[in-house]
Amino acid sequence: QQRSVVVKTSVPGLLLDSGPNGMSRFRVQTELASAELFLHGAHLAAWQPADHRPVLWLSGNSWFEAGKPIRGGVPICFPWFGPHPQDSALPAHGTARLQEWQLQTASSGPDGVIRLLLQSMIGSFIVRYELGIGRELHLQLTCELSATVTQAERFEAALHTYFAVSDIRAVQITGLENAGFLNKVPQLERCEPTGEAIRFSEETDRVYQNTPDTVVLHDPGLQRKISVSKQGSLSTVIWNPWIDKSRRMPDFGDHEWTGMVCIETACVGDHAIVLQPGQSHQMSATICVS
Repeated sequence: QQRSVVVKTSVPGLLLDSGPNGMSRFRVQTELASAELFLHGAHLAAWQPADHRPVLWLSGNSWFEAGKPIRGGVPICFPWFGPHPQDSALPAHGTARLQEWQLQTASSGPDGVIRLLLQSMIGSFIVRYELGIGRELHLQLTCELSATVTQAERFEAALHTYFAVSDIRAVQITGLENAGFLNKVPQLERCEPTGEAIRFSEETDRVYQNTPDTVVLHDPGLQRKISVSKQGSLSTVIWNPWIDKSRRMPDFGDHEWTGMVCIETACVGDHAIVLQPGQSHQMSATICVS
């Protein structure tokens, strides 16, 4: 049986150890919150504010292997979303979630929030990921196109956040009533705003467009609301695989679909970003529980 060696860092409340299959993992344990972050994919796998249930969902069937994404938490999709537009042999949702990232800095301020900065070079982009872990969760992705390239490049990005819910059939999402969306199932179609909260009764895969406003997940079963406010993002993706797709995914339990929903802060499709050499774009999300 593999033993995990826990190393205290110079930041109070921040520990380094190894997770499943020896993957390098940072663990946060403070008076404000607990969290787990893997260097593989810069993947936040858990966040739980003090006196609350876990906010993020993680599949019990998730792989923790090099070259494979972790299922749940907050995967980073970059520099494309979904299948690659030209080469279907390339990994879905880009390569950011498959790479080993480097921790640049870690600190804790007087407010008790632990702040981490990770970085990775992905193609021609320098990508920085800042996390603020406390009673609120702040995530910021900064994508900079190298000044050494000779032409503009386009990218898509998403913080593919999986939220834990009591039962997907009982929750609702508000804040997107006035947004049109691209509906991906059962076939691709553009849809007008519904004027209503989102409720779930089947597989749901929608890209909402022109969505700068805060989105709220209402969960009566857990007696809580989760709000996602954001900046630098005009797309919001809502996803639940429902029954049949869950059975087709090897890293997703057949019956786990009832306990999760994705609300993704994104810049995808019509709202993809084009950068000139040396330019950068910031996309951020702040998650609160009440």
